[in-house]
Amino acid sequence: MARKALVLVEGHRSNGPLYIQAAERLGLHPITLSTDPNQYDYLASQRTETIRVDTNNLGAMIRECSQLRARYDIGGITGFSGLDESFYVTVAKLCRHFGLPGPNPASVEGCCDKFTQRQLLAESGIPMPIYRLAVSATEVNNAAAEIGLPAIVKPTVGSGSNGVRLCRNLDEVAEHAGDLLSGRRTRPPSARLLVEEFAQGPSYTALMMGNEVVGITCTDFGPPPHFVYREFTYPAMLTDQEYKIIADISLSCLRALGLGWGPANIEFRWTKRGPLVIEVNPRLAGGDPQLVQLAHGIDLANEHLKIVIGDEWDLRKTCSHAAAMRFLVPDRDGTLDWIGSDNRAAALPGVVEVRFYKERKTPFVRKGDYRDCIGHVIAASPTATRTAATLKRAVDLIDWSITPFPDVRAQE
Repeated sequence: MARKALVLVEGHRSNGPLYIQAAERLGLHPITLSTDPNQYDYLASQRTETIRVDTNNLGAMIRECSQLRARYDIGGITGFSGLDESFYVTVAKLCRHFGLPGPNPASVEGCCDKFTQRQLLAESGIPMPIYRLAVSATEVNNAAAEIGLPAIVKPTVGSGSNGVRLCRNLDEVAEHAGDLLSGRRTRPPSARLLVEEFAQGPSYTALMMGNEVVGITCTDFGPPPHFVYREFTYPAMLTDQEYKIIADISLSCLRALGLGWGPANIEFRWTKRGPLVIEVNPRLAGGDPQLVQLAHGIDLANEHLKIVIGDEWDLRKTCSHAAAMRFLVPDRDGTLDWIGSDNRAAALPGVVEVRFYKERKTPFVRKGDYRDCIGHVIAASPTATRTAATLKRAVDLIDWSITPFPDVRAQE
């Protein structure tokens, strides 16, 4: 009898290891298909099977999976995103091609295009920031002037805040639009841009599985003009009424986009007009599975894989704690020379993990997106107050040194 395998498209620095461990617990043999498997250090350390293939080529992916079926019983296919959300469309199409459980490819594709997503949500009356589509520098400038400054300018396709910027005046709008349209900031160039109202207020993310709300995370960003995550706190401190409002809008988003299979996360800003939907992503967000398991005892990677292979899944809480994650983000470009006191931070009671993504002596140039994070600290305890205090103490213990480049332009 052929061994049952799980196919993973690409990888993820935090969620990837969780999925491999969950697959093995479920008796599945994980196989990662990637254009460049070497970019995921955990694949080598866990000695998991990897295959190099062009994951942007659906035909090549179908051929590779067909060859795998000669050796394995493929129980399911899923994957991860980096700068490009389109891998989820590939996953959905692969599942459909091989008759495996999976999301609707058309729904995922529509969701991954931010303008199409906005249109579908608007048709269902979902509260959102004011937005405009632009395909030229002139259209971007006119849209920003119409919506009002400051305004958000971003590509219609992408992930991890790549290319997203708050522009405070028309000169910044013109500069950023030029960078995106020419490809100086994103590769390939962005043919279409979104110009959006800057929604100000506390940020939350609703975590979904199927048509159920798992919980809501409070999120915090670093300083503008970029939107680099700084901290996640789960569960968010909301009143019952506030929770219900976000949960109801989240379920309406799934219906509007034809989602409701597997995981999704929905980003909000609670403004003077109430909660506005910033973005819907048809996937688990990085970091959330660890926090949910620490706070509520729910293993989201495990339960997602049960859906992927057609088994029954369970989101019942087994505990009620508070968990938080702080991302470590340098304030300058240069070479990461040393990291100090991370062992002392890891030894603190309540600290669950201290992890750095980059090795010492690594050149580092900030991009203004999730790639700016060089590590994280996770803490958990029975109360939100104790968790926050533990996290602060641990982060305060950690230090690093970055030597500026002699000539930054030469490094770029």
